[in-house]
Amino acid sequence: MPDGLYERDILSWSEQQADLLRRLARGERVNDVDWEHVVEEIEDVGLSELHAVESFLDLMLVHLLKVRGWPDSPSLAHWRGEVGSFQKNATRRFAPSMRQRIDLAKLYRDAMEQLAGVDYDGVSPLAWPVTCPFTLDDLLMERRTALEERLGAAVERS
Repeated sequence: MPDGLYERDILSWSEQQADLLRRLARGERVNDVDWEHVVEEIEDVGLSELHAVESFLDLMLVHLLKVRGWPDSPSLAHWRGEVGSFQKNATRRFAPSMRQRIDLAKLYRDAMEQLAGVDYDGVSPLAWPVTCPFTLDDLLMERRTALEERLGAAVERS
């Protein structure tokens, strides 16, 4: 749009564009739809949701690794609570089309990298599995205790 509203005030731009699109849907002729940015924003909404789910999964993995790595930490109850919170948020925002876009192996590697060299209370972590022991369905639907057990069993198998 020539007036630059998109760059200056995204909220006003989005309200204006929504109004124009509603009018267009009712059959009115409108000329000021900023199609380029409307299309871009629609694409961004989907990517934003995907990145939000990936972020919650990453946080889940980090906290599960903390629980496994430092089982005697005073922070253990907090980390466990966070796993449940992140799982609920990931599950709430997850859409089936995201399944093929989420690289769980990469998220797991990233989580391990975030904790590389970290000591809590001067204690190094217990061993973690080298590869991700979870499926996406595990992370979205399994109880936290089952996830912790799966993580521990994977270490014992390696």
